[in-house]
Amino acid sequence: MKFLPTLIAAALVTLTQPASAEEKVLNLYSARHYQTDEALYANFTQQTGIKINRIEGKEDELLERIKNEGANSPADVFLTVDAARLAKAHELGLFAPVTSKTLESRIPAHLRTEDWFSFSTRARVIVYNKGTVKAEDVQSYQDLANPKLKGKLCSRSGAHPYNLSLMASIIAHQGEAKAEELARGMVANFARAPKGGDTDQIKAVSAGECGVAISNTYYVARLMRSSKPEDRKVMEKLGVVWPNQSSTGAHINVSGGGMLKTAPNKDAAVKFLEYLASDAAQRHFADGNNEWPAVESVKVANPALDSLGKFKADKLPVKNLAMYQAKAQIIFDRAGFK
Repeated sequence: MKFLPTLIAAALVTLTQPASAEEKVLNLYSARHYQTDEALYANFTQQTGIKINRIEGKEDELLERIKNEGANSPADVFLTVDAARLAKAHELGLFAPVTSKTLESRIPAHLRTEDWFSFSTRARVIVYNKGTVKAEDVQSYQDLANPKLKGKLCSRSGAHPYNLSLMASIIAHQGEAKAEELARGMVANFARAPKGGDTDQIKAVSAGECGVAISNTYYVARLMRSSKPEDRKVMEKLGVVWPNQSSTGAHINVSGGGMLKTAPNKDAAVKFLEYLASDAAQRHFADGNNEWPAVESVKVANPALDSLGKFKADKLPVKNLAMYQAKAQIIFDRAGFK
């Protein structure tokens, strides 16, 4: 039987093939939407002979699908971005604990839990217009609430997981009162109502619509590596600050995944997760999507990441980002951060 890259085909294969063929297929549900990941998956198949049947979708849609499919779900592994989204899958009871010496030795303890693992990291940095804002005025996330930035701050929605995870880290480090003080100060400094994604914020800062914004590093790196003259022109006007270097370090979020409890191909699932922690896969995350490897020993050569320089990263355990996300949303709502 020829394996077809559809979920229906994957389910039929699982039900009709003998047990000895289980390791020849992996059914992946992924909320990572990066074309550069194609090479990542192709390399796994080349190394192992295991064919990946993949379906991509939004996180909530995929999680709902897995719940509805129940014990009959063909899904073996769920991948997504943002620690809180991974924690949601855990809270729904979808992940199975994975025992793997490879994963335990390669993925740092603060970047994994008992049933899901981070495979790449991204930092949330401050970008500013060099013509209207001084670097010394935006050295921390807390500086974004300083009245001297009134009318100069652009942001994506306060309901977006990237901002919620950042605020969750503030709560974890400083408590709810300080977190709300920051949220209210940021709202008071808005140049406009929150809208768009991180790239939109970067371009708005460059265009002078606002003076400062926060962004995940890979959006910055994409523009830095772009061959388009207009993108390079955008970056010429911008400065990038690693926040909180004298205190907690820059906020880190992750991309990761885990094996599902109902996975029909558990051996293949563990092999895939271990592959994502390999040197080759880790370098791919850096070169393909401008993320940092979760495995600290892996060295990469990405000119954009290199030009951003060394930085102190927040070592807050990723599970804590999910722990405080609900409170982060309440604080944003109270502050009027829509």
